[in-house]
Amino acid sequence: MMALLAPTSALADDDKEKSDSSWMRYIARKHTLALMEAGIIVLPNAPISQSTYGGDIPFTPVGQGDATIQLGIHIFYRPFRDWAFGANFLFDPKPTSDTEYGGLSGLQRLHTRAYFFIGGEARYIPLHWRSFEGFVGAQTGVVIVADRFTTEAGIAKPAIFGDREYSLSTEGFFVGAQIGVDWYISDRVVAGLVTRYNHWVLPEQPKCSPILDCTTLTGGVDSIDFGFTLGYRISL
Repeated sequence: MMALLAPTSALADDDKEKSDSSWMRYIARKHTLALMEAGIIVLPNAPISQSTYGGDIPFTPVGQGDATIQLGIHIFYRPFRDWAFGANFLFDPKPTSDTEYGGLSGLQRLHTRAYFFIGGEARYIPLHWRSFEGFVGAQTGVVIVADRFTTEAGIAKPAIFGDREYSLSTEGFFVGAQIGVDWYISDRVVAGLVTRYNHWVLPEQPKCSPILDCTTLTGGVDSIDFGFTLGYRISL
């Protein structure tokens, strides 16, 4: 009888609390999560050359450094409700390019610079509200910078006479922090937004080709990433 006399709003609130509690128990179960990411990477203080600033993204240049599209894959294992640990691979499919006159020859050169990241990351997830979660985290790993120089001048010749492209790679490591939100569209599908800051540590001395085309990044470099993620959750 008391249940029949209880206000409708009170019953609705009670059902909502039970639903939220059931959802949190489901999230707290051990699971893996595979995420695909699409976004941009910005190097605020590292233009690709002295004459090209702001990078090459579809809408507008960004800042005075370099900026380009970035894609990636993340694999997470979440053993606890508030913690997740994983690995990532990130790269830029369309690096910024510019035309330079480099080396000793004075030949016109097309220069591009690409970035690759392989590392691990950890997330702490303190905020839980219905199907939304907020997290902070840290990441570290290896960064590879590829500078490519292609000779644009002259008559095209068969590859047997030499390659018109010369590549130089710079290897280092990075450490950084991240912050973001996830939205559980369903019990399996997760969408999110993430922002990362990374500090790269690269060799102090550049590498150079025989005609003195040299790598363009040395020492400490800062980067900021903005990404949209879409993933699939598998309970264990």
